[in-house]
Amino acid sequence: MEDSIINLLEQVRFEKPLVHNITNLVVMNTTANALLALGASPVMVHSPLEVREVVDIAQALVINIGTLSEHTAEAMLVATEHANTIGRPWVLDPVGAGISAFRNDLLSNLLALKPTVIRGNASEIITLYNSNQPNTKGVDSTADSKDALRFGKLLQQHTGSIICISGNIDYILSEKHTVEVYNGHPLMTQVTGLGCSATALIGAFLAVTDGHFEAAVAGVSLLSLAGELAAKSASGPGTLQLNLYDELYRLNAERLQSSLKIKHYAH
Repeated sequence: MEDSIINLLEQVRFEKPLVHNITNLVVMNTTANALLALGASPVMVHSPLEVREVVDIAQALVINIGTLSEHTAEAMLVATEHANTIGRPWVLDPVGAGISAFRNDLLSNLLALKPTVIRGNASEIITLYNSNQPNTKGVDSTADSKDALRFGKLLQQHTGSIICISGNIDYILSEKHTVEVYNGHPLMTQVTGLGCSATALIGAFLAVTDGHFEAAVAGVSLLSLAGELAAKSASGPGTLQLNLYDELYRLNAERLQSSLKIKHYAH
């Protein structure tokens, strides 16, 4: 699995894929910089009048519902429907799942469009599967990733999507494979948008491969690894975020082979 991640990182840096993000206002700058540091090219277009044309020229689509409006909700549905029509992979970040009927209705419509990958925290994944019992505190998780594992597996069976659950241990689930990622650092929870950045990185890797599971593993694990490495010299959340961009930029085969901590199970 490490060799696959190294190869995908090299592909992203060689191809510099265009990744279309319809994302939330809080994290837009953070995720754009993370994509650039990795080697991809971000574009942030939110108007329903132009998202089809941008999906046409992008290699992958990222949907992040953090700061919703009727305008952005329409754009998300238009873009994902078009992505499906032309065969573009797309990843869904269900930020704040369960906090309102409007958000839940949009998520129901997006799930019906079969995301290639879904990445969220434990509470978001639990709520996506069981929306009648929201398990959330705003956009923060109230559950451990291990507690969401059963719901993630059920959600995977229901949607056919690759499911990524972020937390102390990150889980990536497909029908036949599970990967556990043990990288990361507690200080990462004090910086907004790092989970969203993992979602954006998944988009970059989806753009260069048909191996959707491997792309999801690469996006989740490399963001967690970069955060762990960034924390070593950080004095707080501000320097962690700055260092994280540098660590994404500096990732290479040697650093991955020496520091990546993942377990892969086939089932």
